[in-house]
Amino acid sequence: MAENRASVYTEGVPCWVDAQLPDVEAGKRFYGALFGWSFEQEEAYGSSVLARLDDEPVAALTPKTDGRMPTVWTVYFAAPDPEALVRRIRAGGGQIVAPTATVGGLGTAVLAADPEGAVFGLWQPAGRAGFGRRHEPGTFGWAQLYTRDIEAANTFYGGLFHDALFGPEARPDFGRAPVSDAFPAQMPPHFLVHFRVTEVRATLDAVAGLGGRVQVPPFETSYGTVAVVVDNQGAAFAVLER
Repeated sequence: MAENRASVYTEGVPCWVDAQLPDVEAGKRFYGALFGWSFEQEEAYGSSVLARLDDEPVAALTPKTDGRMPTVWTVYFAAPDPEALVRRIRAGGGQIVAPTATVGGLGTAVLAADPEGAVFGLWQPAGRAGFGRRHEPGTFGWAQLYTRDIEAANTFYGGLFHDALFGPEARPDFGRAPVSDAFPAQMPPHFLVHFRVTEVRATLDAVAGLGGRVQVPPFETSYGTVAVVVDNQGAAFAVLER
């Protein structure tokens, strides 16, 4: 599997991200300018749009169907057998947020939440394995779970995605950290999608110029320099320089 042109994802590896937005056209303008993405509407996605970088799929922007839904980025983990993972989620104290749904001929998606309520997705590929590019500027680079209980999170996700996290060939693109490391203690547990950038501070200037804002200034992590930003509609994500 090529580093940036991935075609196969093993169970538990982040393989896709999408954003639920109130205004997809505004999202296209923001992310197109920030990351150089182009967009196309695909019949399989309904009213969603596919984001591409150099003609390879990197994300999707999806219109919110209910104003009460959060404006968020969601990470999806590869799930060759989603029903087996659903059973493990429930056995570990998690829950299913949205039932299994077929996305055209591209694959099958499930939305779930861990025992603390952090939401994530599962993706069983059919016509699309996931990212066509990753680990390079303008593409997915990391998913960080911010939790109030690291030990419980390691137990839950270790049981769910053991080989991806702890196996002999583990390279999970997925970490866990206490909420208080980057956010106020009252922030709910959540996944934070990270996109790679060439230079964090220049990216923060670009975010501000596009109507977004900085939520957490740059800080150092074991996987690179990170800053947390909010787009022009309120969806939070991180930018990662490494």
